Amino acid sequence: MTSVVIEEIPDRVSLAVDISNCQGNCVGCHSPFLREDIGEELTEDVVSSLVEANFGVNCFLFLGEGNDLPALLRLADHVHSLGLEAALYSGRKEVERDIYLTFDYVKTGPYMEHFGPLNERTTNQRLYKVIHDPSSKPDYRLTDLTSRFWHKGIDPLRED
Repeated sequence: MTSVVIEEIPDRVSLAVDISNCQGNCVGCHSPFLREDIGEELTEDVVSSLVEANFGVNCFLFLGEGNDLPALLRLADHVHSLGLEAALYSGRKEVERDIYLTFDYVKTGPYMEHFGPLNERTTNQRLYKVIHDPSSKPDYRLTDLTSRFWHKGIDPLRED
């Protein structure tokens, strides 16, 4: 499934694509069907067609990793060749260095119902902007964007 979203990656219009073969088993998962091998294979041609059909997107968001990391990294490189940023929502606590070296945004952490989703201050999940800098060691650094999801509620009846 694909959709154009504006709230998953801050300041980006993202084409979000569900990736099947999820290796996670999160209690309360909103997409348990993605644990199965379903849907159309995501290839470079498919990615190109999706981008062409969704004018105005500036980020391609992979919702999940599947079970073929080298193929996922190649697809992210292809996304970059199309002039878009690449984002990954991983349900794992930690991801490989190659993921940080390839993606522009990475969300880590399994969904844990008692901590709440990314827009709750109590969440265990984190969304990072990856700053690539091949001239330094390590060759990337992470900027935590998670707090951008914590909307401040406004009480219209409150008198200040």
